[in-house]
Formats: sequence, structure tokens, C-alpha cells
Amino acid sequence: DLLDPERLIQCPFVKQHQIRACRFPYHLVKCKESNPEIAKKLATCPFNARHLVPRGSLSDHIMKCNDQALMEQDVVSGCCEPPQDQVKDGSTWQAPPCDEDWET
Repeated sequence: DLLDPERLIQCPFVKQHQIRACRFPYHLVKCKESNPEIAKKLATCPFNARHLVPRGSLSDHIMKCNDQALMEQDVVSGCCEPPQDQVKDGSTWQAPPCDEDWET
């Protein structure tokens, strides 16, 4: 089950590391620091920072990444509807113009 926080995920830095899903982001940070040479060879997916793939495979991963659909769905739903707090109170507040002149 992809939503199970106890499922084991293989570390992209050290294949022998099997990390619980709920601890995986923390492990990635530590393992990346401990393995800088391996980290240089991996690229991070723009749709999910937990996806670390060999640099040469990144474009292929991007085309197939399941999280791409979730990102596109968020973008589409966000651009077509006004923010919920603006809908509730009808606010159209804008920041006042800045009178500061950093050059003087």
C-alpha cells in the first residue's frame, strides 16, 4: 500500500538501506550528506523530491512519473478557481505602493 507509513523503501544512495516510508525524507537528507559522490550522480524529480534517479535517466523518469499527474491536477484546479479565503470575504486587498528609494 503506497499510503502505509510503515512500508519499506529502498534508499537510492545505499541499496542495502531499507527505510520506513514515514522516515524516508529524513533518511535521504542524512544519507545524501554521508554519500556525496553518489549524490552527484543522482538527480531529483521535479514532481517528488523523494524520487532520486541517475542524472541520465531523469528525462525518462519525468515522462513516466506518476506524481506528474497530481502536480498538473493541482495547477489546473488552482488556476481556474479564486483562492478560498478571497471567495469567503470578498477581499480584493492589494499591498500599497512602496515609497522607499533604495538608490538614495
